[in-house]
Amino acid sequence: MNRQQTIESKLRQALSPMYLEVVNETHMHNVPEDNESHYKVIAVSEKFNGKSLLQRHRLINTALADELANGIHALALHTMTPDEWEEKSGQAPQSPPCLGGGAK
Repeated sequence: MNRQQTIESKLRQALSPMYLEVVNETHMHNVPEDNESHYKVIAVSEKFNGKSLLQRHRLINTALADELANGIHALALHTMTPDEWEEKSGQAPQSPPCLGGGAK
């Protein structure tokens, strides 16, 4: 199982999402080709109801603790309740362009 599949599996187990998309965005960054270090997660789950953005991110960070400690450099999180997802017509923002390792 590659890193993307592991992330998907762990998030499905932790969130029981109605929608989940995990995108490997490593190719958009100045890292070795096989690095698998930059991801975008779009997660829609009823488990986010009544939770702040910080609480939602903590749920994901807890589920992915091993991955975050071992090689994931960037994790763009878009976390929504089913109602929020519907309000946004099933769309999440694009990730910003990489500024490079030396950018300040």
